[in-house]
Amino acid sequence: MITMTGAVPTGLLLPVELLATPAFQFLAAFVAINTIMYAALAIAQMLPKVYLSDLVNRRGRRKETRSIHPDERLAE
Repeated sequence: MITMTGAVPTGLLLPVELLATPAFQFLAAFVAINTIMYAALAIAQMLPKVYLSDLVNRRGRRKETRSIHPDERLAE
């Protein structure tokens, strides 16, 4: 089994001093929040749409259908 412990030096792409600056930490936090928001919006698009009219019962709704094809439950 080959272990890579210590094989990649810290700060290989950028110097360690740059990674500790407040500006870089701010950008890292911005990217993290942006990623979380993007994932939440992608998940929200996959969920079924919720309509307010389905949740709220209006007083003005008809109790009987006015269609020429009445429902089976009202025909009894």
